[in-house]
Amino acid sequence: MRAVDGVSLAVEPGSFTAVVGPSGSGKTTLLALLGALERPTHGDVAFDGRAVGKFSDAERTRIRRRMGFIFQSFALVPRLSVWENVTYPLIPRGIPRSERLRRAIELLTALGLADRLTARPEELSGGEQQRVAVARALAGDPDVVIADEPTSNLDPESAEVIARLLRDRHARGTVVLVASHDQRLIAAAGRVYQMARGRIVDEQATAE
Repeated sequence: MRAVDGVSLAVEPGSFTAVVGPSGSGKTTLLALLGALERPTHGDVAFDGRAVGKFSDAERTRIRRRMGFIFQSFALVPRLSVWENVTYPLIPRGIPRSERLRRAIELLTALGLADRLTARPEELSGGEQQRVAVARALAGDPDVVIADEPTSNLDPESAEVIARLLRDRHARGTVVLVASHDQRLIAAAGRVYQMARGRIVDEQATAE
């Protein structure tokens, strides 16, 4: 069985899209394909009307810099502090240290982590690491946020903070694409795709 099989969908500019389905249904693989993290073995993914599968590695990297990713595994760098983890993707963009620190403080304060700026990832709980990963995804003011279960390791209060941040970013024009079981995020989506066994089995459009 293919992880993603015969899927065709469009994520429109300015949209909030949710992908739902049981574990193993293909949601994570679909997000990786849409985010140019993986290359499809068949078919292609288009970004701004251009086929990503034909891009060089350098072009794919430039595309990914326009995106913010929230991974289930957090993907934090152990040797970096919390604020450095939030902002290290900004270094290749030439953003000065003072501006990186300002963005980190602003986001981490909103996420209830203002007192953890200099902590290391191993000093954080799973929920705190998830919030750091969310801050990192938003620090670069991305055109697109791709989030894989962004509230799954959080208590209800923290999950609501994350959901509100994503709704606010969407209201400012950011494309938001989430795989989630969280009804707060699903309810915010203008379009919801249901996946099972690598296929889209249902599609619902709602009022955003």
